[in-house]
Amino acid sequence: MTKQEYMEKTDQELVHVYNRFPVVLDHGEGVFLYDTDGKKYLDFAAGIAVNALGYSNDEYKNALKEQVDKVLHVSNLYYCEPIAEAAKKALKASRMDRIFFTNSGTEAIEGAIKAAKKYAYTRDGHAGHEIIAMQHSFHGRSLGALSVTGNAHYQEPFEPLLPGVKFAEFNNLESVEKLVTDKTCAILMETVQGEGGIYPAEPAFLEGVRKLCDQKDILLILDEIQCGMGRTGEMFAWQHYGVKPDIMTSAKALGGGVPVGAFFLTQKVADKSLAPGDHGTTYGGNPFVGAAVSAVFDQFEKQKVVDNVKNVAPYLEQKLDELVSKYDFLETRRGMGLMQGIVCKLPVGKVVTKALENGLLVITAGADVLRMVPPLIIEKKHVDEMISILEPALLAVAEEN
Repeated sequence: MTKQEYMEKTDQELVHVYNRFPVVLDHGEGVFLYDTDGKKYLDFAAGIAVNALGYSNDEYKNALKEQVDKVLHVSNLYYCEPIAEAAKKALKASRMDRIFFTNSGTEAIEGAIKAAKKYAYTRDGHAGHEIIAMQHSFHGRSLGALSVTGNAHYQEPFEPLLPGVKFAEFNNLESVEKLVTDKTCAILMETVQGEGGIYPAEPAFLEGVRKLCDQKDILLILDEIQCGMGRTGEMFAWQHYGVKPDIMTSAKALGGGVPVGAFFLTQKVADKSLAPGDHGTTYGGNPFVGAAVSAVFDQFEKQKVVDNVKNVAPYLEQKLDELVSKYDFLETRRGMGLMQGIVCKLPVGKVVTKALENGLLVITAGADVLRMVPPLIIEKKHVDEMISILEPALLAVAEEN
């Protein structure tokens, strides 16, 4: 089939919930993707922060091939070696105590909510507890995850949602304190807000929420689905702050492209929350995804991925700051590590399209932010190449508008 036929067939047969760009991607190598016409794209989107190792990493691929030759799936009714290895490495990196593997970030959020509610139920002997989440947050698209997503646009068509959720202002401790009651069982937030516009938590805010949780026996849930796995320059973003969560969610880069998520618990929460029969999943943590997660952590260590982020991120910040200072249509840069956004007065969708035409993949965050979440193996030369494509794209859109 031709490229046009692939696109038409896809649009005819799949549920139309994505407005796809007119490109059919075929394969990748390093930090580059190639379409079916052989056109090369520098990837600063990484499958929305998923492909931390880039593309076609031989050792990662071989680990998956070896597991395919053994067994893809067995039920969680039985033990298997790959998931035990994956759990060991994930817990070491996260400094948490227990882990439950899911199929996605959304499912990790669902599990985190259930764990928090069960903890409070065990403590108090009754249900009816509440959760405080943040405005402009994004945690997924299932009904439970939507219920704690602070964006009415995503929620309204699917109401009524989960009751007992209140929304505070991110980075405003007083707004959180005002919502706390005897019913509050958890405070949930992204350590760095992603879809909401690339907003890192302020240290005083995160520290204040942690103190409040300790005082009231409220659980702090940190969503590290996008900002975790080395993206900010630590394995998990909360490690910059020294503010440890009671529950943490992870996904995206956790499997290097294989669909897998997880929620992590401290031992205190594990001891008083989910028990046999409370939660489960058919596919979560099967041998194949266990092999993927284990291989990702091996490659992070071997390639010193976090050190690379610490080395390259300041250069990316510098180049983006220089770009912002040159043009009035760019307002500011926000972010941590290799999770960066620039606020743009131009129509960001048009900028993304123009960049794509010129061989660069970038994405948006909210209505006015260009988001850069590249593979964590990028080098400074790739930053230079990104700027050399993005700047003309911005100027072309500015001229049209």
